[in-house]
Amino acid sequence: MSDQSSQSGLIRALGPVDATMIVVGSMIGSGIFITSAETARLSGAPGWLLLAWAIAGLLTMTGALCCSELATMMPRAGGVYVFFREAYGPAAGFLYGWTLFLVIQTGTIAAVAIAFAKFLGVFVPSISPENYLLTEKPIRLGGGYAISLSTQQLAAIVLVAGLTWTNTRGLKLGTLVQNVFTFAKTAALIVVVLAGLFLGWSAASAARSSSWWDSWANGWDSQLAQPGFEFAGVLALLLLFGKSMIGPLFAQTAWTNVTFLGSEVRDPGRNLVRALLIGSGIVVVLYVLANLSYLALLSFSEIQHAPQDRVAVAAMKAAFGNPGTMCMAAAIMISTFGCNNGLILAGARVYFAMARDRLFFKRVASTNRYHVPAAALFAQGIWTVALTLPRTVVTNSATHKITYGNVYTQLLEYIVSADLIFYVLMVAAVIVLRRKAPEHQRPYRAWGYPVVPIVSMILATLLIVDLAYVAPATSGMGILIVLTGVPIYFLWRKPDRRLGASY
Repeated sequence: MSDQSSQSGLIRALGPVDATMIVVGSMIGSGIFITSAETARLSGAPGWLLLAWAIAGLLTMTGALCCSELATMMPRAGGVYVFFREAYGPAAGFLYGWTLFLVIQTGTIAAVAIAFAKFLGVFVPSISPENYLLTEKPIRLGGGYAISLSTQQLAAIVLVAGLTWTNTRGLKLGTLVQNVFTFAKTAALIVVVLAGLFLGWSAASAARSSSWWDSWANGWDSQLAQPGFEFAGVLALLLLFGKSMIGPLFAQTAWTNVTFLGSEVRDPGRNLVRALLIGSGIVVVLYVLANLSYLALLSFSEIQHAPQDRVAVAAMKAAFGNPGTMCMAAAIMISTFGCNNGLILAGARVYFAMARDRLFFKRVASTNRYHVPAAALFAQGIWTVALTLPRTVVTNSATHKITYGNVYTQLLEYIVSADLIFYVLMVAAVIVLRRKAPEHQRPYRAWGYPVVPIVSMILATLLIVDLAYVAPATSGMGILIVLTGVPIYFLWRKPDRRLGASY
């Protein structure tokens, strides 16, 4: 295989550890520390909570097995965008990249940056979503939206700008930051796991009335769940269980980010497979163990009603008191910082690849003297900063109190179903390309083919159908967001443009 990086300005500088740290670092953000509260409320029992995380992990691992074949076939900048382009045509690739730029990647970066600023506020009280700059309160725009600049938003913007600039200084610096913070936050998550499993288990052995045993007294009895449907029973339970997986699935996204850097990984035929499987496996195991830890330290009701859904903070407070709260806040800051670095580093490569295909701004197709797509990084950063400014306006009908949320969190809810559709298409691309390009070199062939891809697609499709029923408005909006790219594609596309360049 020829060195494709030389034609694009990118260089193959990522080794196996670097690539694995991008997978782990991009996956572990704030989700594992927060989303279990909502999953617990929807599932209604400890057994279902753990099963939701386990099935999300199964989807991640089966997806990684399939993605590994595609990644080693086409180790190019853009990753999944390239897989879609080759399997289904340039329009499908563009819609994926467009949605990634519009909300999936940039919205996630904005969400994680705000999470960083939120926990920074634990140490610096002046950093608050209500401490507004420039104006005394958000400026109402109508239609349930407003715009503001609070000290919390400013802290998030500074983080995004700083990490964007850092990643324009070269791949070596970006990966150094990634590796250091990924090791640190993985260690912090391991501490959470060990604290729960040892301290919680010891307490359970000493006193049978502890939270661990209370949680498991009715481990599969979902009476605490609130269906809200016109019917009850098994069907309602299954529908709620599907919805409860939104948090675990969101917490385990971004494992494909390493494929975006395909042109910069050394020996991609081996290192991309190792990074995807080892990195995803580490995170999946840690996530299930973290939830076991929560159950060991907290009652199930305490998980459901954790203040501001900060389950990990509540667990560490139960284990170590107030010092545990402060340590957990610091650990989440480290986690979100490292996560955002990985997302910023990887995401820009997709827009770079689109621009090389002349399906994005021409300037974005360039690299700087450090051999990184600086223009793509800046474009991503500018739109991410824009997503931190708008707010949603929510009025409590009983008290008439007005609260302000962040627009990107609403957008991310909309995109969950669309993200699952992209997942199904990515897995299906393995089957499509086996038939479409049987002669193509495959350094790695998906284990368990075709059973693993088929099972993976069936599970994801069932979740798509479930969410379409449980939350039709948000699912429909997600599809509409994707479809906004259709007219944009035809504006960029010209008959004489040649796609599929080797980069």
